[in-house]
Amino acid sequence: MTPPAEQPPVRAIAALLEDEYAHAILVHTSTEPMSAGELSDACGASDSTIYRRLERLQEYDLLAEQLQIDREGHHYTTYRARLDRIEIELEDGAFEVTIDYQPDDAVDRFTDLFEGLR
Repeated sequence: MTPPAEQPPVRAIAALLEDEYAHAILVHTSTEPMSAGELSDACGASDSTIYRRLERLQEYDLLAEQLQIDREGHHYTTYRARLDRIEIELEDGAFEVTIDYQPDDAVDRFTDLFEGLR
């Protein structure tokens, strides 16, 4: 859950979720991690459009970045949706946004540890 001091503005989150490409990226990466190229194909968008949306989604911690290594030893980045739930409340004349994130799994923690050692 997002700590209250770090809650994003409701309009920024709403605009991001309303964006067709950001929306599609979250939907596609909620079922399996995907690379930017795969997302470009799946969303029917240019690479630059996808990278801009990936950056914006990561600003609000809605996507996790994972390093993948193929059999030949090459590495590439995939993205996985972290968003579990967004709650918007109107309380005392102000909107409050609460974001619940999917828990990190052991693979994510190992990848983060490995990346930190390099």
